[in-house]
Amino acid sequence: MKKLQISLACCDYDRTKALFDGRATIDGCDVACTAVEPEEAFHRAFKFQEFDVSELSLSSYTLQVARGDNAYVAIPAFVSRLFRHSGIYIRTDRGIRTPADLKGKTIGLPEYQITANVWIRGVLQDEYGVAPGDIHWRQGGQEEPGRDERTPIKLPPGIDLQPIPHDRSISQMLESGELDGMIGARAPSCLERGAPNVARMFPDFRTVEQDYFARTRIFPIMHVIGIRRTLVEQHPWLAVNVFKAFIKAKAQAWYELGQIGHLFNSLPWGVDEFQKTRALMGDDYWPYGLEANRHVLESFTRYHFEQGLSARRLHPEDLFHPATLDLSKV
Repeated sequence: MKKLQISLACCDYDRTKALFDGRATIDGCDVACTAVEPEEAFHRAFKFQEFDVSELSLSSYTLQVARGDNAYVAIPAFVSRLFRHSGIYIRTDRGIRTPADLKGKTIGLPEYQITANVWIRGVLQDEYGVAPGDIHWRQGGQEEPGRDERTPIKLPPGIDLQPIPHDRSISQMLESGELDGMIGARAPSCLERGAPNVARMFPDFRTVEQDYFARTRIFPIMHVIGIRRTLVEQHPWLAVNVFKAFIKAKAQAWYELGQIGHLFNSLPWGVDEFQKTRALMGDDYWPYGLEANRHVLESFTRYHFEQGLSARRLHPEDLFHPATLDLSKV
């Protein structure tokens, strides 16, 4: 039988590398893989649906599912996860000593809808009592002027979200003092250059994030893998086959992270770090599948709805192809 020709776009992570080099294959498919940065994958997927299988922003995908206009159907392969306390940046000359001091401040962000910012706003409200309506939000390109929301959003009354000038960037305005802070997935270049009066809200973010995990057991999910909906409808077997390939690729990365006989990465104590992380967070601290991540996804879908991004409150099951939620067992 002739194999299905499909295209795949995602970042070349350690946990996806086996898909790119052929060690993890998608049964029944010949795959043309394109390694791209996540922002590019999202732009090309949500605006033009260029790829058959694509890494997707969890937030933008959730927004589309809630509206009923999603061109992709996700599988629960969570190729990107990150704690986001490190993604809050402040001016140190504005009297911001604790997260509660962000109330009434003007904070920049590259997009209101990006997954990192949904998590940050959720953490600010749940952990520190700072609601989205307590902050004045200013949206625009973080490093390059002219960025807009990748998909249209309509926020509830009481949320002050306005664009910055189209010839300015968030990083420029943070450095100049026109903004009191910024939230986002990437560190602003002004911080990396050592600009005065710009710092992280949590300088010791690792300790804060470890405490957060110990109390909540939440390791925030950022991205999912989506398959073109029309393709899955035509080939119902495809969703599980793609999911199994991503599971296999992650298992290969797990083997390499724990290999002490010879190092697969260039960190001299990487294996020790891997073992310490497993001791802290569990052997499979980066699980795929719905059930192991239900509590994480329930928090996220709640945040998404409460922040006015979802048109309706979704259940975690609503996000994924049903066949990927019930894999066969031996």
